Formats: sequence, C-alpha cells, structure tokens
Amino acid sequence: MAALGYTKPQTYEELRAVLSSGTVHFPKRLRQVAIFLWQHPSEVALGTIAQVAEQAGVQPSTLVRFAQIFGYAGFSDFQALFKDRMKGSWPERAGLERAEEPNANLHFLSGMVGASQTSLDRVGNAFDIESFETMVDHLAAAELIYVIGSKRAFPVTAYLSLTLSQQGVRNVLVDNVGSTALDQVGCITPRDAVLAVSFSPYNSITPDLVAVAHERKARILTITDSTFSPLVGLSDTWLEVVESDFAGFRSLAASLAVGMALVHGVVARRTD
Repeated sequence: MAALGYTKPQTYEELRAVLSSGTVHFPKRLRQVAIFLWQHPSEVALGTIAQVAEQAGVQPSTLVRFAQIFGYAGFSDFQALFKDRMKGSWPERAGLERAEEPNANLHFLSGMVGASQTSLDRVGNAFDIESFETMVDHLAAAELIYVIGSKRAFPVTAYLSLTLSQQGVRNVLVDNVGSTALDQVGCITPRDAVLAVSFSPYNSITPDLVAVAHERKARILTITDSTFSPLVGLSDTWLEVVESDFAGFRSLAASLAVGMALVHGVVARRTD
C-alpha cells in the first residue's frame, strides 16, 4: 500500500486516476511536482531526475519523496510508469528535437513552432469530445456568455470574445479594466454561462470571479491544463488543454484552436 492509502499505481493511467480523484491534497512543493507530471509526462519519461527536477522547479529529493508517497522506492522506479506510456506515443515527441539553427532568432522561432505543433498534436491525440459537446450545448443555450481569463489566458479570452461578437453571439469580456472585474460579473444570472480559461500556476483573479458566477448558479465551462486547477471543482464541464513551451515561453496554439472550435460549435448549434 502507498502512503496515501491507495494501492501502488501500476500504470500511468492508474496514477492519473488517483491524481484526478480529488482526494489527494499535497503540500505546495509536491503539488508543484504533481502539476508538472500531469502536464509533461513525456519530459518525465525521457529526463534524468536532475533534469525533471529543474524543469519542475524543485529539488531532486522532492521527486523522490513524491514517488515514495505512491509506494515506490525511488524516482527511477516511479519513472517507469511514464516510460511505459511513451512506448505507444512516440509521435507526440516529434518536432521537439531539432537541429541547432545558427541564427538565434530563427532557432527560437523554430522552437516555438515545434512547441505549437506538439500542443496541437496533443489535442488531436487525446481530445474529450463528450465534454466538448456538453460545453457547446451549455454555451449555445446561455442568454449571455461571460468570457473570463487573465494574465497568459487573456489573449485567448480576448480573441474568443471578439469572435463570438463577430458571429452575433452576445458576450461580455471580463477584462478587469480599472480593477472592475468583480463588478463586471455582478449581474450574472442562472440563465448565463461562463467560459473561463486558466493555466498554471493558477495565481490570477480568475478563480475568484468564477466562484462568484458559481454562487449565482451560472453554468461554468472551463479550459484549463490539469485536474489541479482551482476551476475544476467549480465547473460543470471542463476541457484539458496542455500547452508545450520552448525556452520558458509557452505556446497558445492549442488553446486558441479549441476556443475557435467552441465558437464554431456554438454558432452552428444556434442556427440549427
């Protein structure tokens, strides 16, 4: 038995099931590890303990402690779950390993293109179509759609709001101009829906705004990047979209693609 009271996970899928159960509550550093493992299983499978620790922003000893919580003697045994997963998903890694470009700017551009392609491939390989269709249904039925996202998510929500408006779908972009975000959601009703976008490290105002909408019985539909997002517990339905990064810069390609697909679905549903 693992320290948390669960049988030791034997596969990556079993580990994800435990992490997504909502019954595991980690302290800050272990939570940071859990989020990284959830979002970047390929990097965990292929990296050394030092490399994974550096990418996750923790000490190698923290990775060992995390593995031991789940009943493993050390990180290498725990890492085998991720390596086994990789055996059937090598195409996901395609595009990340590129020849060194002598021009630094072109090298960065190539890296960002590769990260974007990886993000989009991940959506194509593991997309929750049932949750997507449910989100479309709720958004199409809403009297008014509130679009909420801040910091890195704001470019996504701003474009979603613009596109909804261009398609004649009434919506409110909660932009927090003048620190008025709480006032902007103050009139939300049960007939409305919220489309929220949030990415780790989840330290924005978005969860507070979504909590207000939840209290007012509005439908909450979320795009986020792991089961550890504070929006998951508030959401009627959510979609997982994980963006890859290059040199510390994350892509937004997959989030925009999924968002545009939602807009298209809503418009199509309303015109049926």
